[in-house]
Amino acid sequence: MIHPLASPLPAQKTEDLARLAPLLQNLTTRRRGLLLAPLIAALPVGLISDAAQAIDPNETQVTLPDQFQWKPALPGAPSGSVETVPVFGATDKPGPYVVLIKWHPGYMSAPHTYVTDRLCFVLSGTWWVNSGESFEPSATVPVPAGGFVRRVAHTPHYDGVKRGETAPAVIGIFGQAPIDFKLVDPSEPPWRTV
Repeated sequence: MIHPLASPLPAQKTEDLARLAPLLQNLTTRRRGLLLAPLIAALPVGLISDAAQAIDPNETQVTLPDQFQWKPALPGAPSGSVETVPVFGATDKPGPYVVLIKWHPGYMSAPHTYVTDRLCFVLSGTWWVNSGESFEPSATVPVPAGGFVRRVAHTPHYDGVKRGETAPAVIGIFGQAPIDFKLVDPSEPPWRTV
């Protein structure tokens, strides 16, 4: 019996199913056929399913890596030291945000704070991190790709990628904005060469 909501199959798919039916009947008469029959029976599903539909941008939004426009992340930082790209929301407007940060080898941030927590996932490379008001790159700890770092609100911290690493570190950062970035020592630049 055909389900009342099912639509009729196109002629080609009906012919394909008609050709598979005797094959399935013959398979079930042998032991090997009993094992293969379920796999072959699943084939018609692929034959009768419709092509994938386009994604509705009102329901699912996709940004591919080649669409990101990386920009310098810190004022006055050398070219090729640290870059950022906003992915969702903004760090200076109320609400949730997501940004990507890319630290290149040999550069770190100066100690700084934020007024909200930041949740950080290392997507690639190794990110070197520590907390405190004193900048001590030798005291940083490595966080490899797949690692997570929570930056607690109002606590000074610094991070980046040590010289000698073979690749930049890309970090996905999530949080609640505005973040209110403040340097521990505003008389010094927000980045350091290491």
